[in-house]
Amino acid sequence: MADDHLYKLSHLNKLGELKEKAPSIAGKFMMFEDEVFKENKVDTKTKELIAIAVAHTTGCPYCIEAHVAKYKKLGGTPEEALEAIAVAAALKAGAAISHSVNALNAFER
Repeated sequence: MADDHLYKLSHLNKLGELKEKAPSIAGKFMMFEDEVFKENKVDTKTKELIAIAVAHTTGCPYCIEAHVAKYKKLGGTPEEALEAIAVAAALKAGAAISHSVNALNAFER
């Protein structure tokens, strides 16, 4: 189909169906997420900034959308988000380079 898309914002509306079909799982996940994102040693705005950066390395477009919206409401700026995304990208690239030693070790066997 020409209009077939894997990721559409409207798909997020299906989360209600998850709550209906798997209420225990959905409920426990929401409790976990609520606990993680509540104000503690790290403020909520910083946690949302971290979430944006991590979402870019995990490749979750829904997470990006949700956490950018929350971060904006907390006064976050695009410049801050882009800097955090660059940090996450550097770590992701660094991990790939660091793991190249495994390839070198495999060649030695």
